[in-house]
Amino acid sequence: MRLTTRFRLSAVILPAVLVVAACGAPTGPAAQTFGSVPDRPSAPVELNVLDVAGNLQLTQGMIDEFVAANPDVIGKVNYSKATAPDMPGKLKAEQNAGRSQTHLVLTGTDGLAAVIDQGLALRLLPDQEARFPGLRDAYLPSAAAMQELAQGQGITVTYYPAGPLLEYDPGKVATPPRTTDELLAWAKANPGKFQYAVPANSGPGRTFLMGLPYILGDQDPKDPENGWAKTWAFLAELGQYVDYYPSGTTETMKNLADGTSTVVATTTGWDINPRVLGTVPAGMRIATLEGFHWVTDAHYAVVPKGVSQDVMAADLALIKWMLDPKQQAKAYDKGYFYPGPAVEGVTLDMAPQESRDAIRQYGRPEYDDLIAGTPQETSLPATAQVKAFRKWEREIGSGKTRK
Repeated sequence: MRLTTRFRLSAVILPAVLVVAACGAPTGPAAQTFGSVPDRPSAPVELNVLDVAGNLQLTQGMIDEFVAANPDVIGKVNYSKATAPDMPGKLKAEQNAGRSQTHLVLTGTDGLAAVIDQGLALRLLPDQEARFPGLRDAYLPSAAAMQELAQGQGITVTYYPAGPLLEYDPGKVATPPRTTDELLAWAKANPGKFQYAVPANSGPGRTFLMGLPYILGDQDPKDPENGWAKTWAFLAELGQYVDYYPSGTTETMKNLADGTSTVVATTTGWDINPRVLGTVPAGMRIATLEGFHWVTDAHYAVVPKGVSQDVMAADLALIKWMLDPKQQAKAYDKGYFYPGPAVEGVTLDMAPQESRDAIRQYGRPEYDDLIAGTPQETSLPATAQVKAFRKWEREIGSGKTRK
């Protein structure tokens, strides 16, 4: 099933691609650095692009158009998909074998945190900063803040405010929970009917986890080990009424559609896009909890260690193309990462007609007010995010996850 899904865009745009072509990797990737990288490879490369975030729904049109316009840079692209938890092991195995067959990774903050934690990616900034003049100023402010989380090891290519939101079936839930106490009471009265997916592999699950410390007024929302006492206690109590945690968001949406669940954690994109596709009935509604802050999310282009200089040249050229406002407008897609663009000045009227039609029919007018009037917080930094996922797996999800 295809679930397809910002802020401003500036006139000068920088590389936004995560693709790398294909010659074998040089030896010693752990110590690999690039000095001067040519504008174009010595010969067209074959790029192997791995998507672990559903990002191709937003960017494959950008990439395919680049290949068609620049056959001297990229001769062919091979696309593959995997889950974020599976990606680090794949990269590590390739790098240990001395041949990086994956040339570009498109990932969310979950996969980004893992590659930073395990040292699997090349540093793009500031090493290649000359290829992206004015990059920070080109980004929407919140997208620029998300770029800081990359620690130079990825480049933000799409962005959205995300969640946490609740999505519910109004035919079965007349009055949705509006506070965390009401959510607990509702879940207790309706066991098994509230659901969110494993945070390490789900945007809605991740933003639900990272958004609770703001809603609950925890001591330090950026410190999951020492500052989330209220959050962990809440999740443990809530977990008594959760039957199981799906491995990905798609299953929660199917469960909402068939009535297995009647309230699920969602984001703007996971609300809009499944309704566009007909996976979820169009009449589903959304709610927020009192004290709600947006937890922003982004997708990144990451270049694994071990790629050749020609592949790096192709990657940088592609990323720059992807950050052009004209290309960024494609990120509106069918609402999957709503709005989607990471740079300033990209509006819906610049998007393809199919995107405009989908969002005008299935988007929600209240999102504009929520985005404009609600505080926005970045996702956890890489190290903290890994710690949060591990603690959740040990203390909340253990024995209740399902693949």
